[in-house]
Amino acid sequence: MKTTTKYAAGALAATLGVTVLAGCGGSDDKASGGTGGGSKTVTLVSHDSFNASDAVLKAFTKETGYQVKVLKSGDAGAALNQEILTKGSPRGDVFFGADNTLLSRALDNGLFTPYEAKGLDRVAADAQLDAGKHRVTPVDTGDICVNYDKKYFADRKLDPPKTFDDLLKPAYRNLLVTENAATSSPGLGFLLGTVATQGETGYQDYWKKLKDNGVKVVDGWEQAYNEEFSGSAGGRKAGADRPLVVSYASSPPVEVLYADPQPAEAPTGVATGTCFRQTEFAGLLDGAKNEAGGKALLDFLISKRFQEDMPLNMFVNPVVEDAELPELFTKFGATVGTPATVAPEKIAENREQWVQSWSSLVVK
Repeated sequence: MKTTTKYAAGALAATLGVTVLAGCGGSDDKASGGTGGGSKTVTLVSHDSFNASDAVLKAFTKETGYQVKVLKSGDAGAALNQEILTKGSPRGDVFFGADNTLLSRALDNGLFTPYEAKGLDRVAADAQLDAGKHRVTPVDTGDICVNYDKKYFADRKLDPPKTFDDLLKPAYRNLLVTENAATSSPGLGFLLGTVATQGETGYQDYWKKLKDNGVKVVDGWEQAYNEEFSGSAGGRKAGADRPLVVSYASSPPVEVLYADPQPAEAPTGVATGTCFRQTEFAGLLDGAKNEAGGKALLDFLISKRFQEDMPLNMFVNPVVEDAELPELFTKFGATVGTPATVAPEKIAENREQWVQSWSSLVVK
């Protein structure tokens, strides 16, 4: 990877006014069945923020003969839950959006048919969390981080926070808004970041102190970023009063790209000492009607063409090592050298316990 900035996790493109693809191409599903011998449509089930340019999707159709239909299903957790409920009779052929915080749920429920995507040798080794089994294919990475409103801190001649520990200081009382770890992917990622940095025995005390320092918890990213955060375009319009928000290291480029006129400098910054690394995966759904089309789509998701299309459509980092990032993304996004991480097996073992403990401390 050329850089280590954000993930578009949850909902950046969709909630900042980008038109998210609801479907592309025709609807020739009459021949679907078995391994998809005659179907010309391949269905991708995803969270709401999947987005790709028309030119790239048309290129996939030209190369393979398959047209892509995208079935959006809410945030990542909700989309995954629906696939678990329909296991064996999936609503599509490929699922995209299970990240490392939720991956064990997908794998433990046997949602995917193993497939080794073509070009996997070009994918960074640290993104291949299911290496050897190939039940899922890594597609993108990114970092969940606290973002700050530059104007707020400049006006008060106050330095923005840099680390998790900084957020406990009295100077930042009542300034931070975060998402519910039980209902939001970035909220869960931020919780895992505190587990990684404070320890399994120290994160609870950390959250008690953060609550005492006035942290505000809302259901999801859209509310936190677009309604509560004073640094975003949506937040300014809504009269938001929280200058700190849990978002992504690549959120600042969004504020530049969709501003009119575009500013010379992003209005928001990133506290790079508060970041947690996410990796998103796609997999061939067990029972897929168009298995051949699904395999072709997985190959395409890690092609250089698609990987270089992602940053300004979903605001995530490519996982293939030969993909180049656009200048706007590298100029305004934050580079995170050493994000916090938690081993997938540790997340699988403790996720529910950590979330329940967090909920009892912070929400109830």
